[in-house]
Amino acid sequence: MRALVAVKRVVDYAVKVRVKADKSAVETAGVKMSMNPFCEIAVEEAMRLKESGVLTEVVAVSIGPKACQETIRTALAMGADRGIHIQHDDPLTPLGVAKLLAKLSEKEKPDVMLMGKQAIDGDNNQTGQMLAALMGWPQATFASKMTLEKGKATVVREVDGGMETVSMGTPLVVTTDLRLNEPRYATLPNIMKAKKKPLETTDAATLGADVTSKQKVLSVAEPAARQAGATVADTAELVAKLKEKGLIM
Repeated sequence: MRALVAVKRVVDYAVKVRVKADKSAVETAGVKMSMNPFCEIAVEEAMRLKESGVLTEVVAVSIGPKACQETIRTALAMGADRGIHIQHDDPLTPLGVAKLLAKLSEKEKPDVMLMGKQAIDGDNNQTGQMLAALMGWPQATFASKMTLEKGKATVVREVDGGMETVSMGTPLVVTTDLRLNEPRYATLPNIMKAKKKPLETTDAATLGADVTSKQKVLSVAEPAARQAGATVADTAELVAKLKEKGLIM
């Protein structure tokens, strides 16, 4: 069985995000970039399935400029067998990403498509669902536990009311949540080995995908600064201040 794992290059989670001076986008020049944390979980789950003998091949795919190859190499260092870079320098909507992954899936014919439930830059949480719709595949989103065997997957999902267990056939799309696993660190020997693993490059035109965006970002702005809090001596003073601000009657 084969798994395709989508990995995205994003601003590192520990970096304070800054908006460009022209308010056109988030500043990425000279900023530390890393693999999206939810994508790391997807790679880790694929590796655990391979180590258990369920999967025979794990393929990491990333979409974006040439620098995305660094993110693919990270996935290869974690254990993925080969990588595919879909070169695209312009911003993409979740639908555009889903279209590219759908075309690639038609070519690679994976048994399971794994990806993070969302990226920490856009927080859209849409690509997995759109990909499943385009492919006509079943989907299991927000996965916190997963078992996979020939032709069948059982996934425990995190939902508002608790946990939901679903069972479905393959091929399928699975989006990973935080509690699914704890990703491994890539060791130095594996980082060196990753440099020799195959990495194929393609693009939207070669795949035959129309990723023309119908959306336009008008402006990007930082959230308003949070007002400073105040300390009160007791409940009576708290109630008095809330009444003063008209928050309670």
